[in-house]
Amino acid sequence: MSRAQLEPTPSSNLQLIFNNALKAYEKRTKNDLLAHPLAAQLQACDSPSAILALLHQQVQELNQSRKSDERLSRWLDPTVNVLYALSATLGEGAGLV
Repeated sequence: MSRAQLEPTPSSNLQLIFNNALKAYEKRTKNDLLAHPLAAQLQACDSPSAILALLHQQVQELNQSRKSDERLSRWLDPTVNVLYALSATLGEGAGLV
């Protein structure tokens, strides 16, 4: 077996970290994030702009039920763009973050 076959890839490391985080969240909250309707909508997104459109819609709905908070919207765009770039860099194995 070659050395490359023995070492985990960056995308497999990220996938393992992500899966462990999902399990820890579910254990702590008793909620499966992947079963949430928003998770299916996010998985169908194929670009940062599609993700942002969906999340901005969620923010608007949240703001209608609460006092408007522009801070949430201000950090949303850069955060999604960084996460999407990281996901694309690490490859398809990580999927959409």
